[in-house]
Formats: sequence, C-alpha cells, structure tokens
Amino acid sequence: MASILYVCVRPEQGAADAEHRSFRRALGVPGLDRWDLLDRPLDESVTNRYDGVVIGGSPFNVVAEERDDLQRRVENNLEALAQDAVDGRLSAMFTCYSIGVATRMLGGTVGTAVSESTRATSIHITAAAADDPVFGPSAPSMTVLTAHKEGSIEPPPGTVLLATNEDCPVQAYRAGAGLYATQFHPEVTPQDFVDRMAYYRTTGYFDPHEYDLTAERVLASAPTGTDLLRRFAETLTERAAARPAR
Repeated sequence: MASILYVCVRPEQGAADAEHRSFRRALGVPGLDRWDLLDRPLDESVTNRYDGVVIGGSPFNVVAEERDDLQRRVENNLEALAQDAVDGRLSAMFTCYSIGVATRMLGGTVGTAVSESTRATSIHITAAAADDPVFGPSAPSMTVLTAHKEGSIEPPPGTVLLATNEDCPVQAYRAGAGLYATQFHPEVTPQDFVDRMAYYRTTGYFDPHEYDLTAERVLASAPTGTDLLRRFAETLTERAAARPAR
C-alpha cells in the first residue's frame, strides 16, 4: 500500500479531526498519517517519506487583503509541496482553499467571482480527462459537495482542466507530473459535510438562518467525490509496487 500523508490546515480542532477521519475512510488508508501545518512547519523530508499527500480545506482565503505571518508560512509550505508534485517527487491532491494556493503559484488568478455556497453541485468531467486514471472513470459528470468564497478564475497556464461547471469553471485540474487540485471537497459524505457546517455556522459559507434547510438539502444528495480519492490511492499503490525498493 502507498504511504500517504494528510496535511491539515484547519484551526478548529473538531473540524480538523473529522476531516482526517473523512480522508482516511475515502482513501482506504486506516493508518493515515497526519501533519498539522498550523502547529509546525512542513519537514522537507516529507517528500522522501511519502508517496503522496492530501491537503484539506481551511477558513483561510488566498485573496484576503490581510494575511498574517502564520498564513503566509502555511502557504509557502503548501507551495513547496505543490512544486514537488508538479516535478514528480510525489503525488498530491490539493482541495478547497489549497487549490487557490496552487493556482497562484502556477501563475493563475484567484478571485471571489466564482464562489459557491454550501451545497451539492453537478460538475462535468472534461474530454481532456478521458485518459486520467483518477477523473476519467467518473465521466461524463458527477455530484460533489462544495463551499468556498474564492476560486480559480481560469485554469493556470500549462494545466489540464479535469472538471468544470457553470458557476465555477475550474472545479479541478492536473498540473505537471503529480499535482491534482479540486475546488470541491472530495473526501466528505453528506453527513460529514453537515457535521462540519456546525463549526462554520456564522462564517459566511451559508445563511445561518437557513442552517436546517441547507443541512437537509446536503443530506438528500448523493456525492461521488470519494471515488476520486479511492482511485488516487490506488494509483499511488500501483506506482509504489512497480518501482524499486527505496
């Protein structure tokens, strides 16, 4: 089995713990290692110790006018991981907030015009994703769960657009040898998402007066994003089995 690291960038401990469980279940990795990036800078040896990393969401925003030293350090660490993935030193799945970090690093533009409220939404798998081992099998479309205040305005130069929809044209892309980035949350079940909503009830991702209605709609959905993470882990395992022992 491939060695995969979950990188956490959430300050809310309960939400962070739940996200870790969600990734662990979706990846099918019972002993998924965890690195809390807000507590300690990323060790450069991570690239040598893991076949892949998955980065969770965060209330941070790339477009924030004021970013404190902690957020800047976190983003510098994430950019280093993204570059390692682009260069093929490991594989990575950047999700939600971290797609903005990757987009900016790759020369793209992040803005608030393509935000999405807390909900289930349908995304179209592009023709360019037909041969992609992670996204291709989900064609022609899939349902995912999303909630974000910013997004990529267009795919960064040199990347492959994998998924799109009308409200947020850049739902997912691939860059270089091993970087995947998704605007949506591939790790969650509907119940996971509703549980997470409790931590962000008054932070602008949905109308707090419509909490029950929003939760009801999410619970009625049938997202298939976890299929992507399962395939991501399977791809890493196949690669790890094929290469010479370290």
